[in-house]
Amino acid sequence: MPRILVIEDNALLRVQLQHLFADAGLAVEFAADGLSGLQMALDAPPDVLVLDVGLPGLDGLRLCERLRAQADRHVPVLMLTARDALEDKLQGFRAGADDYLVKPFAGAELVARCQALTLRHRGGAAHLVRIGTLSIDRRIGQATRGDQPLDLHHTPYQILLALAEAWPRTLTRSELIQRLWGDAPPESDPLRTHLYLLRQLLDKPFATPMLKTVHGVGFRLEADA
Repeated sequence: MPRILVIEDNALLRVQLQHLFADAGLAVEFAADGLSGLQMALDAPPDVLVLDVGLPGLDGLRLCERLRAQADRHVPVLMLTARDALEDKLQGFRAGADDYLVKPFAGAELVARCQALTLRHRGGAAHLVRIGTLSIDRRIGQATRGDQPLDLHHTPYQILLALAEAWPRTLTRSELIQRLWGDAPPESDPLRTHLYLLRQLLDKPFATPMLKTVHGVGFRLEADA
C-alpha cells in the first residue's frame, strides 16, 4: 500500500484528505508545520509527499529544497497550493517539486496524481538514474553522458528526466507538456526549442544519438550501450 505524507496546516483540509486517501486505499500520515514535516520525510521517506506551500516554521519551497539536499533517495513531491500563477508553479518546480496542483482541487485528481507519482518514481527510487552511458543525479539536478557533464538549463533537463524515468516507454507530446507546464502551457509550440537544445547537448557531441522521435507518437530515449 503506497504511503502518503501530507504536510498541511489547515486542520479541516487534513480531515478531508484523511477520508479521501483512506477511501482510495492509501495509507496517510500528517504534519502541520514545515519543520516537523521535513523531519518525518527524512526519517521515513513516503511514497509521495503532498506539500502545502504556505506552512508555518518552514515554507513548502524551502522544505522541498532541503528535502532534495538531505534525503538519501528521491521522494516524489506534489505541491498543493492556492497560488496559481505560472511563476508560482515554476518556483515550485525549481525547488524540486515533481507535480503541482492548485486549490481548490478535485479529490479524484489528487488521488490520481499521487498514484501516478508512485508508479513514475517507483516509490522513492535512488537518486541516480542510468540508461546506457547516461547518468542523471536527481539530487543535484545534473546529467552526465560518459564522463562529460551536460550543461542543461531547467526545461531541457526536465524533459530528459521525464524521458529517463519513463524509459523504455515513449512519452507523448501531451504527456511531456503536462509534466512541464501542467494546465498552462505556453501558447507557441512549447517543446520545439527545448528539444532542440536538449539534442544539441545530449546527442550532437556523441556518435550515437539517444533522443529518438517516434513519429506520430512522441519521444523516447534509446540506450547507447
